Amino acid sequence: MLIKVKNKDTLIFDEFIFRCSVGKKGISSNKREGDFQTPKGLFKLGDVYYRPDRIKNIQTRLKLKKIKKDMGWCNDSTNKKYNSLININEKIRCERLYRKDSKYDILVVINYNVNKTVPFKGSAIFIHLTKNFSGTAGCVTLLKKDLLILLKLITKKTKIKIY
Repeated sequence: MLIKVKNKDTLIFDEFIFRCSVGKKGISSNKREGDFQTPKGLFKLGDVYYRPDRIKNIQTRLKLKKIKKDMGWCNDSTNKKYNSLININEKIRCERLYRKDSKYDILVVINYNVNKTVPFKGSAIFIHLTKNFSGTAGCVTLLKKDLLILLKLITKKTKIKIY
């Protein structure tokens, strides 16, 4: 089972076609930290993180993790915890997962640059929520209703192909 992101605004899974958005500067096979591009390639999916105070009853076969106020994703290329979940009480640059806006009320980790992490190659690449489909810093975005549908359909074996 394969999620396909064929261009900057279309995500396809089985018979479903969803509008999406990707990095402000498109899709690249040479992703770098902070370049506003979405990485090109075939990737496994990681865990689903969600705000339990805002999202109820997610139906998925992926592992669910509740977002807490002190959770972040390290985007400091010089840190040994680069591109992984961290506690934001640490003095490390990171993407905060607990946000005032609704962008990360639900997110799915795209396992890009996670095994044998390469510094400056890009971090915090997620499928997350959008309301306006404006370009991202490198993630793939969907409307809430569409991400909830996708989560019902995918399994741990599902991969995402971005091209």
